[in-house]
Amino acid sequence: IFFLCLMLLSPNSNAQNTTPTFDWAAFMSKQDMIWTTLPDEWTKGPFMGNGLMGAMIYTVPDSNAIRIDMGRSDYTDHRDSSYGMIAYSKPRLPVGYFLIRPVGKIQKQSTMRLDLWNAETKANIVTDQGTIKFTAYVHSDQMIFVLNTQTTGFESGFKFEFVPQTAVSPRHQYGLHYHESARIMKDYQYNPAPVSGKSGEIYYSLQKLLAGGETTTSWKKMVNGNNVTFTINTTHTYPQNNSTSISKSLVESINQSELPALQRSHERWWHAYYPESFVSLPDATFENFYWIQMYKMASATRADRPFIDDEGPWLEESSWPYATWNLNVELTYWSVYTANRSELGNSLLNALWNNRENLRKNVPATYRNGSYGIGRGTALDLIADIGVPGKGAEVGLLTWACHNLWLQYRHTMDKQMLREKLYPLLKGSINYYLQFIKEDHQGKIHLPATFSPEFKTAEDANFDLALMKWGCETLLNINTLLQLSDVQAPQWQKVVDHITAYPTDSTGYMIGKNVPLNVSHRHYSHLLMIYPLYDINIDQPGSREMIQKSLDHWQGMKSALRGYSFTGGASISSALGDGDRALSCLYSLVFGGFLHPNTMYTEEHNIPVIETPLSGAQSLQDMLLQSWGDKIRVFPAVPGSWSDVAYADLSAEGGFLISAKRENGKTVYVRVKSQAGEPCIIKIDMEKPLINKKSTKIAEGTYLIDLKKGDVALIYASAKNKRSIIAPVSKTAGKINYFGIN
Repeated sequence: IFFLCLMLLSPNSNAQNTTPTFDWAAFMSKQDMIWTTLPDEWTKGPFMGNGLMGAMIYTVPDSNAIRIDMGRSDYTDHRDSSYGMIAYSKPRLPVGYFLIRPVGKIQKQSTMRLDLWNAETKANIVTDQGTIKFTAYVHSDQMIFVLNTQTTGFESGFKFEFVPQTAVSPRHQYGLHYHESARIMKDYQYNPAPVSGKSGEIYYSLQKLLAGGETTTSWKKMVNGNNVTFTINTTHTYPQNNSTSISKSLVESINQSELPALQRSHERWWHAYYPESFVSLPDATFENFYWIQMYKMASATRADRPFIDDEGPWLEESSWPYATWNLNVELTYWSVYTANRSELGNSLLNALWNNRENLRKNVPATYRNGSYGIGRGTALDLIADIGVPGKGAEVGLLTWACHNLWLQYRHTMDKQMLREKLYPLLKGSINYYLQFIKEDHQGKIHLPATFSPEFKTAEDANFDLALMKWGCETLLNINTLLQLSDVQAPQWQKVVDHITAYPTDSTGYMIGKNVPLNVSHRHYSHLLMIYPLYDINIDQPGSREMIQKSLDHWQGMKSALRGYSFTGGASISSALGDGDRALSCLYSLVFGGFLHPNTMYTEEHNIPVIETPLSGAQSLQDMLLQSWGDKIRVFPAVPGSWSDVAYADLSAEGGFLISAKRENGKTVYVRVKSQAGEPCIIKIDMEKPLINKKSTKIAEGTYLIDLKKGDVALIYASAKNKRSIIAPVSKTAGKINYFGIN
């Protein structure tokens, strides 16, 4: 039994200190993934990463071996785009994998555990000849994978070997595997076969690329009795061909005596990461799911490392070995903002800003002046032509990505980032729209035929209308906030004032003008004005019915719905305040056959994509806290079955940190800390709240609180709640340590 005490309050306390002081290790142990049956494929195994290097562990069926896949998220091919589509010119490329081959036969009593708190995989492999216990981790900062083994019996003689893979496009391999000729490039030229070697104590495998650059995986073995440690590195260089010297040097720099300090420094990073915010739910399964996504996100990216593409560091055979911008990238990053982990969003910000010249060149030459854009699929360089407007161009993808950057600004209130990076990027994306809008005889602004992601081509596509309107409104807001006096402001205002209405029919929002949603589809691009843009929302008279109708129609055609259809359905339900329906959607995700035992996700014929589970974490956040429209909504869509919920230091737009507690179906305590001095309007379900700061009731359950930068507001349901403790809530549903195979 344990509890966390984020704040023990006296009646007059300002409770300025939110530093967690509880037993995080005990709390996080209940979120761990556990395998009492060993995983036998990548969709089931424990995964580790540091935002660049990744590893995944599982057994190899029928071969009595433990496999450790190695990956690196910046390892792509570098062929010219004229070579063909991105999946063949600049796809992610495989590295290879290690095998642990025991002396004896692996027994059923073998186990594994992914220790989230320490970001380490721990295993006890039992054979009929002894045991192999190991701890494995990808170091949080250094590009080193550490595998420490301890053996008993005859297992001191186990074998450890590397199986290099040829640097072939995963799309090609996927097509061969599934006999899909449409995914196979018949004249595709393979990169050279790997070359293995040894230099002193260092073993290595080198993969050279036809288009230049190379990748080297190096490793060494350190023996201390029955304790054997392997240190491993994978390095990719381009255009330089010096990966081998870099990789060998990194491995060589780690000595036996330094291993304890190396592990401690790794663990310290993770121990500082998790307490940036806290969430506890009465359903153990969903609490597990949430925390695994927080772990996954920091394993997949860091502020100064590559942005997350469709797979992150864990590359597997795939038809989409690149980044997809018509939903995948955007959904991947949503949860970091409310989770108060916006630093992870810097990888996306940096990718867009550092590649802005490529974003300019993506736009057709006729429209290129002052414009930025991005096509559907890219490598890390973001090169992908958009196409020609009026002929089905998928125009709004960069604007949608800029909405992610806007969320990052709103949660951090970083005006330097707003002025220097977001503003020019968003302005460039909207400039592209402005060059081909047209007016009708009534002065209404329309769009020519554009492509609504994965739906159809339509004039006045709702996807693009929503994004163009949001972009113009946001540019006007930034222009006013930063006092820029931008000469384009009248153009933006004209769009906001005269843009045509969103096309609708009897089923709700259409794909576009004269194009209904009449077939089942997984995307909700036509509903972006509802979520995540909230341009249409329940605070507007009459809008609730249209939102409800549109959601019912889209979700009612079930045959093509996929995992992210249900995370989108959950978030739109939360926007309606319907927590029960939101939870039902997430049940469909977690228990409906979409999610794998390790919370990874695949579509079609086992094609891995990373965004859906990560967006599921955002869906859970939307049930707990919303802050659109300059209003903080505490517990806006909590399911009726969740009587007790608690969270601390979740982030709200305006730069607020929110902590809250719910007991017996009622909110009893809220803490609001202002980090930027923005106006604070909060909506709570307390009848007569006690507030320690000057406040004004402006609507039922809604209060304007006078807060300056650094101020803290404490809100209680009654005087007895003034000594509230935010702690992990009791579990009334679900299963602790649900994930893994347990």
